[in-house]
Amino acid sequence: MNNALTGMRIVEGSAFVAVPLAGMTLAQMGAEVIRFDRIGGGLDARRWPVAKNGLSHFWAEMNKGKKSVAVDMRDPRGKELITQIITAPGKDAGMFLTNLKVRGWMDYETLTKYRSDLIMLTLKGDRHGRPAVDYTVNPALGFPAITGPEGSAEPVAHALPAWDCIAGNMMVSGLLAAERHRLRHGAGQNVEFALKDVAAAMLGHLGIIGDTLTGGAKREKCGNALYGAYGQDFICADGQRVMVIGLTRRQWDGLVKVTGTQAAMAQIESRHGIDLADEGTRYRFRHDITDVLRPYFAKRAVSDFAAAFEGAGLTWSVFRDFETALAEDPDLTDDNPMFSTLDVPDMGRFPVPGSPLEFSAHPRQAPVAPPALGAHTEEVLGDVVGLTDTEIAQLFDGGVVQSPLYGTARNAA
Repeated sequence: MNNALTGMRIVEGSAFVAVPLAGMTLAQMGAEVIRFDRIGGGLDARRWPVAKNGLSHFWAEMNKGKKSVAVDMRDPRGKELITQIITAPGKDAGMFLTNLKVRGWMDYETLTKYRSDLIMLTLKGDRHGRPAVDYTVNPALGFPAITGPEGSAEPVAHALPAWDCIAGNMMVSGLLAAERHRLRHGAGQNVEFALKDVAAAMLGHLGIIGDTLTGGAKREKCGNALYGAYGQDFICADGQRVMVIGLTRRQWDGLVKVTGTQAAMAQIESRHGIDLADEGTRYRFRHDITDVLRPYFAKRAVSDFAAAFEGAGLTWSVFRDFETALAEDPDLTDDNPMFSTLDVPDMGRFPVPGSPLEFSAHPRQAPVAPPALGAHTEEVLGDVVGLTDTEIAQLFDGGVVQSPLYGTARNAA
């Protein structure tokens, strides 16, 4: 965490990846992010991966540093409370992130009746308003057709929800841009975008649309090879698999030098009348290059060449599963200042990441553990909505809101 956005208050009503990620990112930059959920938990409350006790690691990590409010959203008074939280006064408040827009209640037109300078960001599935998730957007746009082993025909969907991750950070950018506009002009605004459009835009930004429609060669699967330059995986003598990269000229020259394959690469150039200094040429002739390099790795364990690769500043990595990465990589431990090992309530003790951003004006702070569901309900009703203790007690007694902390306090009394 850091304090770059200290003083800013943002309300989040969301599910899945992108919007919770946006709220968590803002919270880790110091913003006060208030997330509301249904009593008992919303759509993400049991989302995998889950701990042995059924609590969601996903929900916990996506809500680090946020304040949690649990409200019965079917109750008219519960809806009123959410509206009051979203539209509460304050120069640095009145900002709302959601992908759960509800017409006639939780939409921009209705909410601006209570706060005219509201900033609201909404993520939709597609631009027509239809539902979509990363695992439907990705195949719709063609990426699984170029993912997977070379020569295979089956589409391969990616395990990483890339469009959700990008959309979450675009939501952060959009919020900060809208907030800057409000600071300069005094006016809020409604910002909407679609997950499919995020992916479609990247399809263009990466040059794929232009290449496909102007006669470019059909993009085929290339396994673990690096498209457009040289990068390939190799199995070593100890059974480990490594990825080596020769994308830039420096990377390529270093790889050839350390592996002692200068003469063999020169023979490839002479045989085909090519220059491997060109990265595109390296991709086209990747199989010839791989045939030259494969024996080097097949005869050596990773420990035989790791020091030489590191000393030469090569770009490479060992393939690991999650368990091995967590056991071997110091970048996933407290050795990395982004991480702090925390006791996460009811879930265990493990490294928790803070923000990757380092601001020179705002020292890095340790990440904050996730809240229990509804842990800040009483605080938010009092400090943000401005209710009295009696009014808050009536809401708890009536089952309109809930908090594990409030219940404990009342039982103790």
